[in-house]
Amino acid sequence: MSATTRVLVLNGPNLGRLGRRQPQIYGTTSYEQLVELCVEWGHDLGFDVSVRQTNYEGEMVGWLNDAADSATPVVLNAAAWTHYSLAIYDACAQLTAPLVEVHLSDPLTRPEEFRHTSYVTPHAVAVIAGRGVDGYAEALAVIARLLGRP
Repeated sequence: MSATTRVLVLNGPNLGRLGRRQPQIYGTTSYEQLVELCVEWGHDLGFDVSVRQTNYEGEMVGWLNDAADSATPVVLNAAAWTHYSLAIYDACAQLTAPLVEVHLSDPLTRPEEFRHTSYVTPHAVAVIAGRGVDGYAEALAVIARLLGRP
C-alpha cells in the first residue's frame, strides 16, 4: 500500500444542493464546504480523497466500477438511489476494498417507508446515519481503521 491511499467519497442525487435543500433535514453546510471537509479529514488520515457528486445514475455506476477495478475504498451516500437502485446494488457488490455507507439524516427514522430499505447496506462494512456532515469524518475513520491506519 502506498503512503497515501486514494479514497472516493461519492454522493448521489441532490446532494450538490446541500445547505439550500431542506436544511432542517440535511443541515446548512454547503456541498462545497463538505468537499473541503472531506479532503481535510482524509488528509489527516493519510488519504488522498476525491469527492464527487452526480445526479446521473450511470455516472455513479461508472465510478463504482472504477473503484472495483482499482480496489479503491469508497464512502458512499447514494441518496435516493439507496432505496431503489439495483444498478447501485450490483455495482457495490463488485467492490473489494471497504465501502462505508453514509447518510446525513437517519433514513430509518424518517416517516417515508421507502427510506427504510437500503440496497447499499448489504455490501457496506459500516453504515453511518443521522450524524450530518460529521458522518463523513466517521466513515473515513472506519476505512482508516480497516486499513490499519493510526
